[in-house]
Amino acid sequence: MRKIVVVDHSKDWDEAIEDTEVVDAQTYLTDTSYTDIRNARVFNLCRSYRYQSAGYYVSLLAEARGHKAIPSVTTMQDLKSPTIVRAITVEIEELIQKSLAGLKSKSFTLSMYFGQNVAAKYEKLCKALHDHFQSPLLRAQFVYKDSWVLQSISAIPINEVPAAHHRYLKQFAKSYFARHRFTGARLSRKTYDLAILVDPQEKAPPSNQKAIQHFVEAAESLGFYTELITKDDYRRLGEFDALFIRETTAVNHHTYRFARKAFADGLIVIDDPASILRCTNKVYLAELLTKAKVRIPKTMIIHKDNRDMVEAELGLPCVLKKPDSSFSQGVVKAKDQESLIKELDEMLADSELIIGQEYTPTDFDWRIGVLDKQPLYACKYYMAKGHWQIYNWNGKKKQDEEGADEIVPFEQVPFHVLHTALKAANLIGDGLYGVDLKEIDGKAYVIEVNDNPSIDAGCEDKILKKELYISIIKSIKKRIDHLKNIQSND
Repeated sequence: MRKIVVVDHSKDWDEAIEDTEVVDAQTYLTDTSYTDIRNARVFNLCRSYRYQSAGYYVSLLAEARGHKAIPSVTTMQDLKSPTIVRAITVEIEELIQKSLAGLKSKSFTLSMYFGQNVAAKYEKLCKALHDHFQSPLLRAQFVYKDSWVLQSISAIPINEVPAAHHRYLKQFAKSYFARHRFTGARLSRKTYDLAILVDPQEKAPPSNQKAIQHFVEAAESLGFYTELITKDDYRRLGEFDALFIRETTAVNHHTYRFARKAFADGLIVIDDPASILRCTNKVYLAELLTKAKVRIPKTMIIHKDNRDMVEAELGLPCVLKKPDSSFSQGVVKAKDQESLIKELDEMLADSELIIGQEYTPTDFDWRIGVLDKQPLYACKYYMAKGHWQIYNWNGKKKQDEEGADEIVPFEQVPFHVLHTALKAANLIGDGLYGVDLKEIDGKAYVIEVNDNPSIDAGCEDKILKKELYISIIKSIKKRIDHLKNIQSND
């Protein structure tokens, strides 16, 4: 497997290590030769893993390309989660107390370089923490409150490693890169009861109130105790066996934290955190679909160095998308050069990378609902009145905000639409997805894959009716039963 070390600046890593190449982040993100590599492990030593920074995108696009990233985007999110940190503390409580027993101070900082510390006596603790948070450079902060507690854990920017530790850093790196396997600890799982996460104040939720009631009725008919929860119930997740998210998801949002905590606590989760990470970022989807040769409108990943090529590449008008846009928000049409410059300035100020696509007007978009890698429903969503999108959030009248919808039996869905939708959704996982496509000249083009698709009473359920809700709850129940069987056989 090809080993690639990615840094922000070449000066950040000048050590030659056998069978390992060093590349700067901009090259890895934009040079197409790295897109075509099939088997690679990417060691991300960028100075920051902040959301939508270059370091964040290195790991995100590595995953889209089929490369193994250390740290993964999931690990980056875990490092920011006090809940995950607390869960790990409980799991390695005895080791923490034993390792730090001789300390006289009330606080302690443990620096880990490639899973090791300069003091050999902390070897086991370093290994345990590194197994749970696979990241090359880590800093753990402990405080003493009757016993030692892991207060936080974070990545160490490579340029902040003390000069006195550089020889250890290089020594540990050589040992680390010589390994053939990089495995991590799995969070323990428990098990049962259904929580449905909703936001009663959300303007455009993925399910209307009547649909939520149908979900509750379907779950109770299958023997579930079901409770609607909100963001205020975060600490109660451990009371349930499954979490079903019916609130619009985002990475820097409580929905992702709920999904990640539920997963860590052993709950079955729809939407699972990996699907949220993958679907909510349009840059990831563009890279993933392109690599899998799934048709998409002519697309360009835009950054500060190629922004002047957008007009020549995509023409005008063109569509610009924020990486984490949803429900047509954060998606704009640049009609002329002036609006193109303005929108690029605004979007690139927030994110290192954004998406540009050729403008492909159609009367409607297809939406294929997919569950467990099988089609669940098919809809046509028509454009909002006088608008180029399904949603027009600037509509003067309430009835002008959203276009009409039409549920379509599978036998009336063109084969290429259904086939393309399944291929796209199955690249993400086996959860619940909504694939949006445009049909142009007898060909299907994927616009996006949604991890949290709309399921409204009176729309998506027009054909299956209550069976649609039962199918989804049955899938959750099947996953719980499967997990229980695995645990009973352990």
